[in-house]
Amino acid sequence: MTAAKLAWASLAGSLTLLAGGARAQDCEGAPTSTRLLIAVEGVRSDQGLMTASLYADNKRQFLVRNGALKVWRNRARAPTTDMCIWLPSPGVYAIAIYHDANASMKFDVGPFGPTEPYGFSNSPRILFSKPSLEAVRFFAHAGDNPIHVRLHNPP
Repeated sequence: MTAAKLAWASLAGSLTLLAGGARAQDCEGAPTSTRLLIAVEGVRSDQGLMTASLYADNKRQFLVRNGALKVWRNRARAPTTDMCIWLPSPGVYAIAIYHDANASMKFDVGPFGPTEPYGFSNSPRILFSKPSLEAVRFFAHAGDNPIHVRLHNPP
């Protein structure tokens, strides 16, 4: 094998075997220099879907209808669901996640608030309102960016 073929084979192997056992083809979006690896913790069942929304560092777009840069879904896996996305570039982002256990493709809310488990990047303490963008934003550098999101389970 020539040096050039060996280099390409090595690059292909590194894009296939990634941190945490994730493979490049398991990540959402087109490959870039920046990848986000999310471990969603506190998942109580394998039922339904885990839905993640990626937000830019913009208060006017955060948690508003059609404000997300990307929304994607994976099958839920208890006790931890792994999710992966190729980010557009290094920068500041925020993540919101919910466990859509009934696979209705929407975040269910009752008269007293959410009825499905949810969480955010940085796993902020949430009492009676949505967290601020400042509480959930994080910086993603070029390369792999592992984060953990702890789900809040409604009563």
